[in-house]
Amino acid sequence: MLIFLPRLAVKDPTAVERANLLNMAKLSIKGLIESALSFGRTLDSDYPPLQQFFVVMEHCLKHGLKVRKSFLSYNKTIWGPLELVEKLYPEAEEIAASVRDLPGLKTPLGRARAWLRLALMQKKMADYLRCLIIQRDLLSEFYEYHALMMEEEGAVIVGLLVGLNVIDANLCVKGEDLDSQVGVIDFSMYLKNDDDIGSKERNVQISAILDQKNYVEELNRQLNSTVSSLHARVDSLEKSNTKLIEELAIAKNNIIKLQEENHQLRSENALILMKTQHHLEATKVDVEAELQTYKHSRQGLDEMYNEARRQLREESQLRQDIENELMVQVSMKHEIELAMKLLEKDIHEKQDTLIGLRQQLDEVKAINMEMYQKLQVSEDAMKEKNEIIGRLEDKTNQITATMKQLEQRLQQAEKAQMEAENEDEKFKQECKNKSESLQKEISQKEKQLIQLETDLKIEKEWRQALEDDFQKEKKRVSHLRIETQQITSLKKEFLELQDKNRQLKKLCQDQEAALQELAYKLSEAKLKIEDIKEANKALQGQVWLKDKEATHCKLCETEFSLSKRKHHCRNCGEIFCNACSDNELPLPSSPKPVRVCDSCHALLIQRCSSNLP
Repeated sequence: MLIFLPRLAVKDPTAVERANLLNMAKLSIKGLIESALSFGRTLDSDYPPLQQFFVVMEHCLKHGLKVRKSFLSYNKTIWGPLELVEKLYPEAEEIAASVRDLPGLKTPLGRARAWLRLALMQKKMADYLRCLIIQRDLLSEFYEYHALMMEEEGAVIVGLLVGLNVIDANLCVKGEDLDSQVGVIDFSMYLKNDDDIGSKERNVQISAILDQKNYVEELNRQLNSTVSSLHARVDSLEKSNTKLIEELAIAKNNIIKLQEENHQLRSENALILMKTQHHLEATKVDVEAELQTYKHSRQGLDEMYNEARRQLREESQLRQDIENELMVQVSMKHEIELAMKLLEKDIHEKQDTLIGLRQQLDEVKAINMEMYQKLQVSEDAMKEKNEIIGRLEDKTNQITATMKQLEQRLQQAEKAQMEAENEDEKFKQECKNKSESLQKEISQKEKQLIQLETDLKIEKEWRQALEDDFQKEKKRVSHLRIETQQITSLKKEFLELQDKNRQLKKLCQDQEAALQELAYKLSEAKLKIEDIKEANKALQGQVWLKDKEATHCKLCETEFSLSKRKHHCRNCGEIFCNACSDNELPLPSSPKPVRVCDSCHALLIQRCSSNLP
């Protein structure tokens, strides 16, 4: 009778070790906190629970540590990962530096023990180890993959270490022998005692006080962080303030410089105004002199204007011809470019066809080689068969007497041989036909290839000729461009001459109009003066009429009064009223027009009211 026993689950020994170390860490941390609350929150280095806590932490950090080869032997130390903390957490640089400077430490294990004690006194052991656990890629250089620090148990222990912040430790590291200490866990400290049950109420009160202390310490940490951030902000503001002050001073210096430049520019502007006024006065004098000289040089200007007009016509005609030639050259250039593109396209197509024909020729050659190889193989097979037949004939001649049964087989073999020969002949005939057809195709393809090569040579020559023509046309176009640039410069000069000509024309027209007006006025004045002279000559022997005798106007025959005053002609002596003597003439010597006699056009003199009859 067979009995099947259930297979027991085999646990991983490394997982059991991690669980045991985690439980020991929980017990040591709990016992340390409870004993510290009962004993007093400030602990010394001789306190047994504190020593057991460091031993447990040392075992936890040593779990799964990789073996390092040293010069004399193999070495396992926890100082390597702890030394890595200062690179990850900048505040840990002070601890690492103080540990290295301790004079009594000689081994890496002693430095690690001193580092743990200093971290506990700073109340930052949990923070340092948390930074170390997060960087698992760096820890993999020191620990195996199943180590406590690489698994979840390490994170749990780091969380338990946060509770140690309620303890104030005052440890003397300098004189203590940390290199030769033996790390043995004392399990008797973690057994239950009846005295501990009676002190629960006191522990509850102490835990409440410690909670308040933890709250105050956490608040102090937050305030320290805010103060540090405010200090950094104040520093940045001071830097920005100094920068702004420097920029303000630079701006003030720039403003002073600009004000000085403005004052200089204003003085220069006043000088320029004075110079321009003097220049304007001089130019006015020059203009007056030029007006006088212009009258003498008018004929020369007309001739110059006619010559410039003739040159303008010639230049415009020449420009029109050059523009037409340029349009023709541009159209020819476009046609040449299109022809070049078409030629390139045809050449590419013919090159593609040549490549295809060469590929077909290579394929035909490969087929011929395969057929030739098959033909050689068949000939070799025929030779072998003929040799075999000869051997068989020899054997049949030797065994004819003894083996009659083999005659039938021989006949059958002969029949098979005849069939094989017939098949070989048919295969040879087919191969010959195929080779002849392939040779014909190859000859045709070679003829086509020769023809295409000749066409390609012709097209290359044509393309070379077109490229030469294109280069010539390019040179001609560049020459025409230079000529067009010269024409544009001539056009600009011609436009400037036109503007100057228009201005001179306008000046000439204005001056001609002024001269015409002056001549018209002078001609009228001359005519009137001549009339007056003639009237004076005619009236030289006449006598003036007395005022008492002149009672009526000579023209309208109305009686003189206050409203119709007497006006006496100097020349002829006639007396008129003010209504009849309205004939006025402007004289250059008098600002107002004067009254003139209708008969002799001489000046009239107004009589005063006392001379009225």
